Amino acid sequence: MRILTLSYEFPPLGGGGAKVVYGLAKSLVKNGHTIDVVTMGYQGLPKQETIDGIIVHRVPCIRTRKSMCYSPEMVPYILAAIPVITHLMKQHAYDLNHTHFIFPDGILAQILQKLTGLPYMITAHGSDVPGYNPDRFKIQHKIFSPLWKSVVRNSERIICPSGSIQSLIHTIAPTIRTCIIPNGINIDTFNPSRNKLNRVLIVTRMFERKGVQYLLKALENLDYHYEVHIVGDGPYLKTLRGQVDEKNLDVRFWGFLDNQSQEIRELYETSRIFVFPSVSENFPIVLLEAMAAGMAIITTEGTGCAEVVGKSAVFIKPRDSESIKNALQHLIADEAYCTTLGRSARKRLEDHFGWGSVSQQYSEMFLKASELIDRDSRILRQKHSH
Repeated sequence: MRILTLSYEFPPLGGGGAKVVYGLAKSLVKNGHTIDVVTMGYQGLPKQETIDGIIVHRVPCIRTRKSMCYSPEMVPYILAAIPVITHLMKQHAYDLNHTHFIFPDGILAQILQKLTGLPYMITAHGSDVPGYNPDRFKIQHKIFSPLWKSVVRNSERIICPSGSIQSLIHTIAPTIRTCIIPNGINIDTFNPSRNKLNRVLIVTRMFERKGVQYLLKALENLDYHYEVHIVGDGPYLKTLRGQVDEKNLDVRFWGFLDNQSQEIRELYETSRIFVFPSVSENFPIVLLEAMAAGMAIITTEGTGCAEVVGKSAVFIKPRDSESIKNALQHLIADEAYCTTLGRSARKRLEDHFGWGSVSQQYSEMFLKASELIDRDSRILRQKHSH
């Protein structure tokens, strides 16, 4: 099939969602599909290039940061993308539009459907679903609620990486057609066999809901002989640095690191414990990365994290520094248990989340959707002929 993919985040821009877009598209190309990706441009990036068989088209934008995109930067992207997409539609006969992110790309998908009739389905990534990240997008979702509902109602299907996101969508729009397909990863991304150092690692975007502040609070009264490394950028980073300075904690901040960098590879492969204390999650890629590296994982219960790690992690309560402290004490005191957890996490990753099996689920869904669309078109033509 020839598939048009709309996604404002595509590496080197964005976070975990961008990695999913790239990994899935790369695997679908290997499966024989042709993928055109329309995404945001950025300083110095080519307007068009082919990456691992993926044909990438970048739209001129006013985006100012690689690691995140602000709402006002999305509007010019939508406007600038319309002529680019319509030009592509004149050049190619697409079977389907597979869009990532209900906002902003779902808006583009619906506009395109109205202009050309091309059906679309959307993979939701979390913050594009009302209620998932109220600290950041509560006002926007409230203002654009009618538009959000229109976009999801007119989609062929909303693909949810986790049951938690599916439940949230059905709370708002119970009749929306959804399915669950987990996020995937290249299982060879990191080497799990390297010797582990006494090091705690966090990799995340720096938002308040990610819960890094609760880890820092846990460290205040913890006698630990581990290094603590925090990777990521975002609006909450300044507050976290202030917390470290105030309590004189022995923590190193790295800021944003490219996922292909030697520094991030070294940190993942040689750290023993990965902590991800997020309050609200969909299907975080950083957990898949920690599993690929064979790390012992501490993460929150009752979020989307449990669907990723299964039983191969130590669970903590959200917003609970004491819970984090107890979990750290447990793992720091038991190196053998860390090794066992890391091996269990790696096996779970290999069994369930390699791109081969995930992309196959997408391929089957695309084919089924295409058959249903063809059937509906035939029925519609028959009605008109009578």
